[in-house]
Amino acid sequence: MAAKLEISFATSATLQGGLALTLKEAESALPAAAAELDPAGTFARAAATAQFKAKAMTVLDLLAPAGSNLDRLIVVGAGKAADLSAHDWLRLGGTVAANLKKAEAATVFVDAEGLDVTPKAVCDFAAGMMLRNYTFDDYKTKKKDDDEGAAVIKVTIVTAHADAAKALFEKDGKAVTDGVLLARTMVNLPPNVLGPVEFADHAKALEKLGVEVEILTEVEMKALGMGALLGVAQGSVRPPRLAVMQWKGDKTDAQPIAFIGKGVVFDTGGISIKPAAGMEDMKGDMGGAAAVIGLMHTLAARKAKVNVVGILGLVENMPDGNAQRPGDIVTSMSGQTIEIINTDAEGRLVLCDALWYCNDRFKPAFMINLATLTGAILVALANLHAGLFSNDDELAEQLLKAGLSTNERLWRMPLGKDYDKMIDSRFADMKNSGGRLGGSITAAQFLQRFVGDTPWAHLDVAGTAMDSPKDEISQSWASGFGVRLLDQLVRDAYEA
Repeated sequence: MAAKLEISFATSATLQGGLALTLKEAESALPAAAAELDPAGTFARAAATAQFKAKAMTVLDLLAPAGSNLDRLIVVGAGKAADLSAHDWLRLGGTVAANLKKAEAATVFVDAEGLDVTPKAVCDFAAGMMLRNYTFDDYKTKKKDDDEGAAVIKVTIVTAHADAAKALFEKDGKAVTDGVLLARTMVNLPPNVLGPVEFADHAKALEKLGVEVEILTEVEMKALGMGALLGVAQGSVRPPRLAVMQWKGDKTDAQPIAFIGKGVVFDTGGISIKPAAGMEDMKGDMGGAAAVIGLMHTLAARKAKVNVVGILGLVENMPDGNAQRPGDIVTSMSGQTIEIINTDAEGRLVLCDALWYCNDRFKPAFMINLATLTGAILVALANLHAGLFSNDDELAEQLLKAGLSTNERLWRMPLGKDYDKMIDSRFADMKNSGGRLGGSITAAQFLQRFVGDTPWAHLDVAGTAMDSPKDEISQSWASGFGVRLLDQLVRDAYEA
């Protein structure tokens, strides 16, 4: 198991050994607060020899520096102080966490000359450490020799802003971090462990944070007429669920905002079965729902002053004798009929009923759905951006801004009547697939038919929620993409 981090904050620290880390701005000397750690000037000689210029996220690791009782002194480059963003402070924290190795204790000095160190920066730094430290190894029964180390690493962050940083981290930073890590774990869990019912149980667990949770079974969904969602689920012996979560943080009874997640806990493709190679990754086809449950955890944990609805459409797409077929026609909750062209275009069928239900019941100010919806978005954007589709320019701009702030980046894709024609059906109101060309766009056009005039955005996170690029704050197969992005959106534009 990965070592757990225990983070504390202090205005000073007395070092008796162990590991010390300090930040260095590119044009400054070793920070004064850390100068006593290197009485023999080992750092200066080592930096010259290694040509260490303190570029951002670079590391100089000194073992048993002369004249010191430290086991290691690590200096982390911060780059140019003027260039540091909130995301860079996360990255710095992640870089430090990556260099803890087998330490039992570490002291981190962050108040380097030239750096604008604020309580928020220190909070972000600590959050970055927690995000980087995440490892999903619950099902590993044997440790590698090089993985063995302390079960707990005690980290002391030394800063003049210790009290303010601690308060901010405990109130805010930890809530965001825990939400991201929850989303990662949900995506990483094996599909035999996490079915629709089990996922709904995780949603129900948010009640301990004050979230109101309802779980709709197939009986209630059938009564509501959710034929599109239920059609996807009918091939699986595991029953579907619709999790409805409400966080009421604005006491003025303000109109809620809504987030809807695709929760296909495993996607074989159904009768239109996927190739065997890589099918194991389809346990991550609930990455949208994972982001929504992570977001709801974050907003409730930090007591966000906003009214929020979170809805998870939870199904498994399997190809048994009762599975829906290409050529079937199903009736959605909206009353619109859908010809099934491809049973592997199932996520939009789940979402269309969830979107209609949300809009009809809650009348939200806006709806944002997240879904690992199409491979086509990977062709268009690789795994560096999520696709953004929206019927509302203001909402789209707010999302793009939040994406730049958190580095969970979005790229706006087109919608239009010409694309809409591509999903017209000869036999029903629409078909669930328009074919290969413009596949991510026609999927969005399909969803748009179920939102009415409500401001809406669809985030296709197929390339960013799972198997995304590794970086300083994530080495996990599941990234937790969307939690920080949407939390930032709420902070910037919708929180009272």
